[in-house]
Amino acid sequence: MLSTDPRRLAPALWILLGLFVLRVAGQVLVAFLDVRWLPPMEQWYSGLAPYPLLLPAQLVIILIYGKVCVDFSRGAGWFVRTRPWFGRGVLWCGYLYLGVMIARYPVQMALSPEDRWFGHTIPIMFHWVLAAFIILFGRFHRRRLQERAHFRSGT
Repeated sequence: MLSTDPRRLAPALWILLGLFVLRVAGQVLVAFLDVRWLPPMEQWYSGLAPYPLLLPAQLVIILIYGKVCVDFSRGAGWFVRTRPWFGRGVLWCGYLYLGVMIARYPVQMALSPEDRWFGHTIPIMFHWVLAAFIILFGRFHRRRLQERAHFRSGT
């Protein structure tokens, strides 16, 4: 059962954020420093968004997720305050996001059989990491909403 103490969830959120930061850092090293010990650039992203747009978007995600992690570590803050949208809408979006990204893997493998099993999977796997963060965040708030409803009903 998921705890309603945000500080108990903070380590898991920090780990997921750390994984994403490592992914972004890896791609930056390949893109700007041309390191050879990491996979080549074409393995790091699908090409749906040009890298000059993708990198700033990734940095915004890191900042937002970082603020979420800080709030959960403190046990207080904007992202810890229970809101119905966090417990319903965000959670639903997280599950949808994860489902689409899970489906993306076999589609990628079917469209590019030469890439089986691990070619071009870095973006897919890290979308799973981002979705897991969203789902944990949403489940925390859903649990809080359920406890609030239970408390109000007196049962």
